[in-house]
Amino acid sequence: MSWLDQAAKGIKALTRKKDIPDNLWRKCPSCSEILYHRELERNLWVCGACGHHLPFTTEQYLELLIDAGTWQETHRGIVSKDSLGFKDSKSYKDRIKASRKKTGKDDAVLTGKGELEQIPVVVSMLDFTFMGGSMGSVVGEKIARALLDSLRDRSANIILSRSGGARMQESLLSLMQMAKTSAVLARLRNEAIPYISILTHPTTGGVTASFAMLGDVIIAEPGALIGFAGPRVIKQTINSDLPDGFQSSEFLLEHGMVDQIVTRKELKQTLARMLRWCVAGRDVSVRQPIRG
Repeated sequence: MSWLDQAAKGIKALTRKKDIPDNLWRKCPSCSEILYHRELERNLWVCGACGHHLPFTTEQYLELLIDAGTWQETHRGIVSKDSLGFKDSKSYKDRIKASRKKTGKDDAVLTGKGELEQIPVVVSMLDFTFMGGSMGSVVGEKIARALLDSLRDRSANIILSRSGGARMQESLLSLMQMAKTSAVLARLRNEAIPYISILTHPTTGGVTASFAMLGDVIIAEPGALIGFAGPRVIKQTINSDLPDGFQSSEFLLEHGMVDQIVTRKELKQTLARMLRWCVAGRDVSVRQPIRG
């Protein structure tokens, strides 16, 4: 090798870029700002430039809302069956198996008990990573059981929704879950047990048409897509042009379908304040905040 080749090789070695780990940066889908991952984590995955709320995992919501060391998962081990023998491009059994392997979860909802600023609560959280958070028999059953836990324990109930709607692979069995969860919610209302519904992006289909919109208080995250059917289907049905952003949380707040839009940073504090309003100074049979 000539001295010229050696020099060229040395220059290449000096000018070689350092290996940069993947996923250090993320582009905001709303304003296209380039965001540093560590800064995003500190900011609860909210864009510091425009306030856009990026996807948040079920585990992150639990860490955000539930007091450390108080969470107890309930109703584990319930799994979906392929009662209809459904198959499109892939069998329903295979889709369930793949989702369970990918997420490590039994189905698209996590239920449990914990404390929110020392207030006992029963919580259900839909998980969008499991078949788009779709509601089948298992999701409806676990939410109904969690609501019955609130009824038995006299604890407030919170459901965080993030779903593409009813699961088509279970057909009518999925639609039945709308009635089942709504019926149990009626029992909670008769017993004056508070239920707060949190709508995140997206909340659509049969979930919107049932328990998600039946809260005593309905909270939405900023910019969340909330609706029943898609804009094209609605436009074809009513044969009329639709307002811009008519399925956003801001539009729904303006038209009285949502009570309040709350950012992630303020969510736990807002929930605690609302729950205290439900129990403080009134003779309702809901458990009081736990005093150490």
